[in-house]
Amino acid sequence: MNKQTANLFTWPVRVYWEDTDAGGIVYYANYLKFMERARTEWLRALGYEQGPMQRDQNLIFVVLDTQVEYKKPARYGDALTVTARLSERTRATFSFAQEVYRDGLDGELLVKGAIRAACLDATSLKPRGLPQSLIDSLLETPA
Repeated sequence: MNKQTANLFTWPVRVYWEDTDAGGIVYYANYLKFMERARTEWLRALGYEQGPMQRDQNLIFVVLDTQVEYKKPARYGDALTVTARLSERTRATFSFAQEVYRDGLDGELLVKGAIRAACLDATSLKPRGLPQSLIDSLLETPA
C-alpha cells in the first residue's frame, strides 16, 4: 500500500534475490530503480501515466542528474519504504528528494537521493513546460 501525506509519497519495496550481489546485499544501482518506481507510482496515483502522456500529449520525462548517499546496506528479504517528495521545480524541470528506509518511515534510513528530471517534447527532445495540472497535483496536500 502506498500513501501520500503532506507532499510525501511512499512506496513499499521487498528486496528480491535479483536485487542483490553475491553476498545478498542490494547492488548500489538498484536503489535508483527503487526510486524510479516510487516516482512512477506517485505519478500513476495522481492519474498521470507516462505511456499515455507520451502518446496523447507528446510529452516525456528524462532524468538529468542524480545524487545518492549510501548510508547502510539493504539485504535480501528486507522490507523497504521508498519516499518521494517534490523539492524544487522550474518551468521544464522538477527535482525530487528521495529516501529509502528499512521497515518503514520509522525504520533505519539506508539511502538518500536527489533526482532532477526534465519534461521534453517526445519528438524533438527539446525542453517543454511541465503541465500545470501535474504541478498542482504534486503540490497538493491531501485532506
